[in-house]
Amino acid sequence: MRREDGALTNEAILKIEDLHLAFGGLNALTGVSLEVRPGEILSIIGPNGAGKSSLLNCINGFYRPQRGRIMLADQDITRLPPHKIARLGISRTFQNIALYTGLTTLDNLMAARHVHYRAGLLPCALYFGRAHAEEIRHRKVVEDIIDFLEMEAIRKQVVGVVPYGQRKRVELGRALALEPKLLLLDEPLAGMNLEEKEDMVRFILETNRRKGIPMVLVEHDMGVVMEIADRVAALDFGCQIAIGSPEEVKADPRVIKAYLGEDESAIFVESR
Repeated sequence: MRREDGALTNEAILKIEDLHLAFGGLNALTGVSLEVRPGEILSIIGPNGAGKSSLLNCINGFYRPQRGRIMLADQDITRLPPHKIARLGISRTFQNIALYTGLTTLDNLMAARHVHYRAGLLPCALYFGRAHAEEIRHRKVVEDIIDFLEMEAIRKQVVGVVPYGQRKRVELGRALALEPKLLLLDEPLAGMNLEEKEDMVRFILETNRRKGIPMVLVEHDMGVVMEIADRVAALDFGCQIAIGSPEEVKADPRVIKAYLGEDESAIFVESR
């Protein structure tokens, strides 16, 4: 967590140790080791095909690495399926939006609350007693998220007809509805215009600072990464080539070479 002076503690909420992932003869990840500290934004950067999304897919159970270990606090989650990892407190957004396009914004967020339901099948079917009380509690959580992400205008709109930038916001809201201990963000700014990016960056920062949720952020907008990340890890061809503060990684010759070969100025720029 962050201390009262704003500094981060060094305890890790997530540890990744010597992770190896291959598809046939293609090595997607090779010996990746890093940790996520409570309250921090850890950004994963690298050129296309560097293994960034593959790393997120390993963390939340979509992929199972051939070697290595992933620890959430003191629990080994390396071989757990995605639904069990979600119950333990890891949620994510996706590079390609994955929402229930035929449901409303409210319904999409309520669907994410299923991991917290405790009432049995019969009370839920009849909608009485404990099931009714649970529904009220879950609805309150969802309504708070709608207010937090300023989605009142699209609250009852079917997601399939909502503009792209707002759909990305709904996906963030759905991830928050799981009340995560760790949030994985896979290119949350992709495809957005300038105004939409500014709003999303604001929501990401407020989620991190006000709610204290640590994040693993995969993002190609280097201006945003250098501005909001506490630490940055760089991948290239599945290998971890640097990790440290944004300024340290920005100046690392291996990172510069991975992107451009020689000149950093065209990639690490203020892009907003």
